[in-house]
Amino acid sequence: MLTHRIIPCLDVDKGRVVKGVNFLNISDVGDPTDLAIYYNNSGADELVFLDITASSDNRNIMVDVVKKVSSEVFIPLTVGGGIRTKKDMQNMLEAGADKVSINSAAVNNPKLINECAKEFGSQCVVVAMDVKKYNKQWNIFTHGGRNNTNMNALEWVKEAAELGAGELLVTSMDTDGKKTGYDNDLLSSINKLVNIPIIASGGAGEKKHFYDAIIDGKADAVLAASLFHYKEVTINDLKKYLIEKDIPVRF
Repeated sequence: MLTHRIIPCLDVDKGRVVKGVNFLNISDVGDPTDLAIYYNNSGADELVFLDITASSDNRNIMVDVVKKVSSEVFIPLTVGGGIRTKKDMQNMLEAGADKVSINSAAVNNPKLINECAKEFGSQCVVVAMDVKKYNKQWNIFTHGGRNNTNMNALEWVKEAAELGAGELLVTSMDTDGKKTGYDNDLLSSINKLVNIPIIASGGAGEKKHFYDAIIDGKADAVLAASLFHYKEVTINDLKKYLIEKDIPVRF
């Protein structure tokens, strides 16, 4: 039986890990390398590292920070933010990333998904999507949640999977930072459409929310940020809880 992964997310802005609510009210959390080492030693299955203003500021992701983090951790590292070309993805993989997340660039140029999958393998290509309910449908937002594309999220996930995405990182902007639980309706709707792993993101506030995302949302992996950063829930305790609930996790 496949195990479910527990993934801390490091949202990085100007070289510091930050966290907000509904993509707003950003506050400083700490140094990315220090936090990455902490999670590496705390039982995290993977790390996601997102440069949250690279796309909106129209700049490249900070390669030096990625190199430093990747040299200190021994668990898979996914990096994203400001990835616009196949060369950008190659640079991240060479800097030490195991997988690369693309969001705004994939929406602007869907062929990029296919090009990167052919060049580096689908297992390296994570398509991230920021999703928000708008006029009774789930829409795709880009540039750190600032731009409503009016694209139907469910149609986009099907296209991304067909183009070669190896994994989907789905963040609900409606639940992000609220700690009221993941958007399991959204997750389960996506699960019915694709046969690739889905990472749930946005909304974890207690251990039960992770369980609900796996059972009700059909998520393959669960991602959280502030809950782990502020040690409101430790990864070790979360895994013990999930094992008690008969959810297979790596321990």
